[in-house]
Amino acid sequence: MSLSKADVEKIAHLARLAISEQDIELYSRNLSNILALVEQMNKVDTSAVLPMAHPLDTAQRLRDDVVTETNQRETFQAIAPQVDCGLYLVPQVLE
Repeated sequence: MSLSKADVEKIAHLARLAISEQDIELYSRNLSNILALVEQMNKVDTSAVLPMAHPLDTAQRLRDDVVTETNQRETFQAIAPQVDCGLYLVPQVLE
């Protein structure tokens, strides 16, 4: 598929790109090459290929779920402006 000068200008306008007049031919050639590659890839039979979430068949390494910080709830609530039954009280925002 070959793009014309008008096609490139329209694409540039839609993408809000300013292209100089002498670069239009280069853009046309490059975009046409990209579209040709996409057409070539669309012709490949992928019916026997299983879809996958990631190209590498590896499992994610997970760390152990271990608490690493000490409980400082009482310290933080002692310096809070208002606390009731272990909850922080804040001013009403919505009426």
